Amino acid sequence: MEQAFRTILEQVGEDPKREGLLDTPARAAKAMEFLTKGYSETLDSLVNEALFASETSEMILVQDIELYSMCEHHMLPFIGKCHVAYLPTGRVLGLSKVARIVDMYARRLQIQENLTKQIAEAIQSVTGAAGVGVIIEAQHMCMMMRGVEKQNSMMKTSIMLGQFQADQSTRMEFLSILGLPR
Repeated sequence: MEQAFRTILEQVGEDPKREGLLDTPARAAKAMEFLTKGYSETLDSLVNEALFASETSEMILVQDIELYSMCEHHMLPFIGKCHVAYLPTGRVLGLSKVARIVDMYARRLQIQENLTKQIAEAIQSVTGAAGVGVIIEAQHMCMMMRGVEKQNSMMKTSIMLGQFQADQSTRMEFLSILGLPR
């Protein structure tokens, strides 16, 4: 990967031997490994049996989970927040694991639509919940820094599974708690 970044520097007209760029290929390779570390993680190892018995059947919501991902089309960042809700059926997921699931899928080359679905399906798979709702709000550098250059654009995606999809009142409760328009 280091050599690839050295080549990129040369292709944009830079001299990789210039003092300020001497270590850039190694730093860029290390940064890319970190930004895409989700490929080396699995759902099972991440959750690590952090499921706990619980009699609650009411909605659990983790709101405003920061996320940082990279679009698979331009390899530029998109940055935002994710809201995850689920209706437990006898087991609840450790709180930090919800954020870790978001991070695992976000740290892959992605489009936001697929990221939203992957998070929802993972939460559903791990918890066996009666329903899962996921909303992501993000700003995309590929739209802000290049192309149409729209600085205030925000993309919002949602996935509703199980009772969140089938029961309008469950969906409305989720949106209401988030303070989003219904």
